[in-house]
Order: sequence, then structure tokens, then C-alpha cells
Amino acid sequence: MLVLKNKATNSLLRSEKKSLFRFLTLYAAMVIFLITLLSLFYYQSQEELMLSDKRAMLTKYAYIQTKRLKVLHHFFPERTEYPRDPRFKSAIYDLEHMKIFSLLEDENVRFDAEEIYITHDHIHLVKMLDEFYLGTKYLVIEVKDSGAWRGEIWKNIIGYGIVIFIFFILFGLYLAKLFLKPMRDSIVLLDRFIKDTTHELNTPLSAILANIEMMDTDVMVEKNKTKLARINIAAKTVSVLYKDLTYLMLEEEKENHNEEIDIKELIYNRLEYFSVLAQSKHIEYDLDLEEASITMDRRKFTRVIDNLISNAIKYNKRKGTIGIRSREGMLVIWDTGIGINEEKIPFIFDRYMRFNKSEGGFGVGLSIVKKILDEYNISIVVDSKEGEGTEMVLRW
Repeated sequence: MLVLKNKATNSLLRSEKKSLFRFLTLYAAMVIFLITLLSLFYYQSQEELMLSDKRAMLTKYAYIQTKRLKVLHHFFPERTEYPRDPRFKSAIYDLEHMKIFSLLEDENVRFDAEEIYITHDHIHLVKMLDEFYLGTKYLVIEVKDSGAWRGEIWKNIIGYGIVIFIFFILFGLYLAKLFLKPMRDSIVLLDRFIKDTTHELNTPLSAILANIEMMDTDVMVEKNKTKLARINIAAKTVSVLYKDLTYLMLEEEKENHNEEIDIKELIYNRLEYFSVLAQSKHIEYDLDLEEASITMDRRKFTRVIDNLISNAIKYNKRKGTIGIRSREGMLVIWDTGIGINEEKIPFIFDRYMRFNKSEGGFGVGLSIVKKILDEYNISIVVDSKEGEGTEMVLRW
């Protein structure tokens, strides 16, 4: 019993889990976006820090190379060999950015960019000279970029990023549960109340129906027979609602006990059950029942048949007709009732959907029907015209 209760409660809280999942998905996306943004800022700051460290060294190299160019300029043309240094590569350009001489491995020099920048796997420092030695205006110093700093940055981003992501997800989960707790408590309380109420309805409702069956109508005056028939109709209407509620609250999670069901026999049984309700509206049956069977849980198939017949009576005209045709693999139930607007047909299986509020019910019957049929891969096609009636065709 405890296990059954837990299953039912868990079923009731599926919407809560769905909301929690949606919140965490959105929250995780925001956390990832925030971590990515912070990682980008961190990467840029570390790159600037690395270039700042390199700037001092390359400026020193530029100063040394400038002195060498000055010497070469003064002794030109006796000396024509461009000064080289094993620690760096260099190049010289004139005022128009035209190359005079270059030892660079990467010739992609950016004069309009920052003084120091990274190009592929090299670092360039572009130094503007005050004196035009050998016609030089720009001196470019190049050193190899090992990329070690980049590897260290990615290592930090991935490591700290994972830790921060896990922390924020756990924090988000805690917040979500904290905020959802009042709603969860209310749902659980309401769930218990409905279950208890549904359970308590069983005894008086069964007593009413049993006593009605036992009453001897032969000794009653006609006036009392009419009153008793009305009580019987009301009790059976409440009984159908009660069984729908019981199915939703207590029986939906029960394990199926599939068996081969004689459809013809079950139809006659259920028509007998609803006979008083049908007679109250002077409804006739048009039966075309051939031998047919289906293998499924009897309790669930009975719920399907009860809801379809109940609706066919409830939404039928006075002196209308209900037709039932059974074939192997097919069952058709039709009526000459008020029908449904064609645009509303796709929504008739939605829970709590009621197109005619003059009749009783909570709008859960057809949603139960669809859920059971889907569970057993049984298709249902609805054909309806306003003022003419509705036909439901089940195929398996």
C-alpha cells in the first residue's frame, strides 16, 4: 500500500519535475554563457599580461637593433651587411610601409594595430624610429611565440570552469527546491485530500447503488418509481465520475493484468449498466456486434467503453440513437447527438477540456481514454458534425 501511494504521489509530481528540469536547463544555459563570458575576459586579460611582459624585452631588442642600424647608416656603403641577432628577427620599413629589408618568418606586419601583437605563432613589436637611418621609419622585432601561456590559460579555464559550473548547478538545484517546496507541499496535501475523499466516496456510493437495485419497484406508486429512477441515474453518473477519479488517483499506476476480452459480452454488460441513463433520454441502441476480442487489462478497457458510451448518452438528443459496431480489430461507437465543431476535434482528448458545460463532469474522461489507447497502441479516429452526431472508430 505504501509503495502504491508513493507511485501515485510521484505521478502527481511529474509536472513539478518537468518544471524543475526546464528551470535547470535554462539556468545551466545562463551559467554556461556567464562562464564563457568570464573565460573570454580572463583570456584577453592574460594575453595582455603576457604581451606586457614581452613588451619590455622586445623594446630592449628594438633599442639594440636601432643602435646597430645607426652604425650601419654612418658607415654605409663601406658596410652593407644587415645586423642580425640570434635572439630575434627584425625588418625595416620606410614611411610608406614599404619593406626595405626583412628577416621575419611571418611577414604579416600590422602597422595600424597595437605596438605589440600576436600573429599566428609569432609576436611582433612595431617601433617607430625618430631618425630615418637608411630610410627606415618602422622597425619590426619578431620573436617566436611558444604558446605555453595559451595552454596554461586553457587549463585554468577548463579546470575552474568545471568547478564553477558544478557549484552553480548544485546551488541552482538547492534554490529551485527551496522555492518549489511550498508548491510541492500544497500539491502533496491536495493529493492526499483527493485520495482520501475518493476512497471515502466508495462506501456510500456503493450502498446507494446496491439499495436501489434491491428496492421492489412493483409495490411502488408511479410517482415514486420516477423519483427512484432519477436517483439511480444520478448515482450512476456520479459512479462514472468516481471511477474516473479513482483511476487517475489510485489505479493508473497499477500493474496491467492483460487478458483476452470478449468485446461483444463486455458491450452488452456495459449497456445494461447504462440502461437507466439511456432510458431517461429515450435513447435506442443500434447494435451490429460480431464476435471480436482484444487482449488488454479489463479494468482499463472497461474505462474506455464506459466513457465512450457515457458521452454518447450524455451528449445525445432525446429519442436519439447510439450505434455500436464491432469487428475483429475494430470497434465503432456513434451517436446522433449534438456533435462537436470540427475545429475543436483535435482538442477533445485534452484533460479538463469541456465543450458543453451544461453537462456534468470534469473533462477527464476522454483524456483517460486516449491515454489508455496510446498505452496499447490502439488508434482512435473522431468524426463529428455539429447537430448531427459523433463517431469514434477504434482500431488495433
